[in-house]
Amino acid sequence: MSNASSKIRFKQRVRDWATKLDVRIAWLGVRPMQNKWASCSTEGHLNFNVELMEMDEKVWDYVIVHELLHFFVPNHGKLWKSLMRAHLGEYEAYEGALKKRAQTLTPPPP
Repeated sequence: MSNASSKIRFKQRVRDWATKLDVRIAWLGVRPMQNKWASCSTEGHLNFNVELMEMDEKVWDYVIVHELLHFFVPNHGKLWKSLMRAHLGEYEAYEGALKKRAQTLTPPPP
């Protein structure tokens, strides 16, 4: 599948989750990012790392829900974790997959 069609599918998935979680998105971007998978702002701006397009859709859901929940919970405390579990079940496996992938993307220290 081409990167362009992956981006289209990914963005639709973000919009579907935003509707489900009642989050208003002002701007949605997929671009190269250094050192992070995604970011969000209080103004409703969402950015996702283009590297996600090469990953499993379950990982997409993890990153999407992770960011969207930050519109309600700004940290990774108990409430955020319980909401993640409510929407995704055992989400830690996807978190682990991202950490493993990040190690392959980050150049080793000198």
